[in-house]
Parts: sequence; structure tokens; C-alpha cells
Amino acid sequence: MTATLLSLEDGITRLSLAPELGGSIVNWVVTATGQALLRPSDQQALDAATPRRLACYPLVPWSNRIAGGGFAGPDGWFDLAANSPSDPLPIHGSAWQQPWQVSAQSATEIVLQLDSQLPFAYRAVQRFRLHGGRLDLDLQVTHLDERAAWHGLGWHPYFPRTPHTRLRAAAKQVWHCDHSRLSTELATLPAAWNFEQARHLPAQQVDNAFAGWNGECQIIQEDGGYQLDCCSDSPYYLLYCPTKQSPTKESPTEQNFFCFEPVTHPVNAHHLPGRPGLRLLRHGQSSSLHFGLQYRPLSHS
Repeated sequence: MTATLLSLEDGITRLSLAPELGGSIVNWVVTATGQALLRPSDQQALDAATPRRLACYPLVPWSNRIAGGGFAGPDGWFDLAANSPSDPLPIHGSAWQQPWQVSAQSATEIVLQLDSQLPFAYRAVQRFRLHGGRLDLDLQVTHLDERAAWHGLGWHPYFPRTPHTRLRAAAKQVWHCDHSRLSTELATLPAAWNFEQARHLPAQQVDNAFAGWNGECQIIQEDGGYQLDCCSDSPYYLLYCPTKQSPTKESPTEQNFFCFEPVTHPVNAHHLPGRPGLRLLRHGQSSSLHFGLQYRPLSHS
């Protein structure tokens, strides 16, 4: 399948989208230089026809993994099946595996919509706005099923990573995980994972949800000569730092990226006490999430 690409430009940066490939971002680059602000996607990545080879995709109606073959709502059980050849558990919802439709487009904004029946009826809307080197992402889900269900939202952006990449994203706690990468307990941050001050990414693999986030983040790319000032209205983020020796089907070569994912809930929240971060939606009710990224060149004077 040849994906149809849409683009926005603001004189500073250029954004390209592939609605048919899960409503994904393909590239976000500096117009004058071609500098990639998200992990760059080439033609080979597009030809793979999976959002997991692209720059960013939406997480609807949940983020990350769910155990137990599904989850319970107040009106009954929702069965879930594994949906990725690289993972035995259902992961990242269903919106990333379906084509989205363009519902509106202007010089500064593109709106995509998905009407889904999997795993229950819902409508998802993504709004992309580009202005002054700032990318604003807004995601909304409206529950359309007659049975109420728990919802979660997020984005899965991939960022370039070099030995000099630094991250600042203050959080208060982290969810530890078991061998299946499912959350087990909420704990104090280890020193190596405390990003209250900007620091280099850990050399060891990280794949954990962080809680008590203040919604502010800086990604400092010294090698690229820029930083991204990010913000979200979510109290959680998931940080994924693979080791360079762990290629996957989604990234079969060197792991020169990391993922900083604003999400509304920790991994497997559907089975955690109190279902932290999830929202129970009944027919016609909605939930939303915002993520903003501002490009700023670094001054070395």
C-alpha cells in the first residue's frame, strides 16, 4: 500500500502525516536544514506499512499492555487478543492499526478522525497544529458503545538519541515492572531515573511509567543544536530507552532512538487497584489529552 502523505509548514518546521497508517506522524523536521526533530522515517519505513516504524502514533483507547485477556467494565467483560507479532499481550489500543480519515485541513491545522468498532465502539479525533516552530497535538476519544468502558490515551513519539541527548522531566515516582513489563508497584525514583534536572539517558534499558509528572519536559539535543520544550496535561509519562544491542522487528537496525510518551495511565492500569489514570466513559462521554512541542535552536555564544 502506498500511503497518502499530508503536510503542514510554518516557515520554521515541516510536518508530514500518514492518515492511512494509524493516523501517524511520518516526519517533523526543520525546514531550512532537514534536521529531524522526531526519529526520521524514510521510504523503507513507509513501505513497512506499520506506525511502529514511523515517528509517532496515537494510543487509543489505552496505552501499552493489558494482561488477563481483557478487562472488566461495569456492564461486562471486554475480550482482548494480542495485536502485535512482537508482543504476547494486547498493546497500545486499536487506533494505531486502523486507517484514519481527514475531517478538516487548513494551512496551519489538520484534523483526523477514526470511527472504530474495536474492541468497542468509539470515535477518536486527532488535531495537529503547527505554528512558530511549535507542534500542538490534541487527542479526544468519545465512547459510542452501549456498554461503559475504561479509556486511556497517549502518544508514542520516537525521538533521535545520541550519546549527548539529555532529558528533563520531573516525576515523583515510578512503576516497577515484572518480566512481562507489566506494572507491579509504585516506588521511589532511583537516582539514575531522576530527571528533575536535565541528564543523559540511562545506558541500561528502561521501559517504565513515571507518576507525579508536572507536565513539563525538555529534550536537549546538543549534537543537533536544538532542544524541544514539551508540555502535557497528563500526570504520567512512559520512558522507553532500548539498548543499542536489542534490535526489534519495528527497528531492525541500531537502536538510535528513545520514546517519551505522555500517557494518562500506567501500564496495565485496567488490572491495578483503583485503575489509576483511566476514565470510565458511558455512551456519548469524552476524554482528551494535549501534547505540545516547541522547537528552540541552541545558542552556543
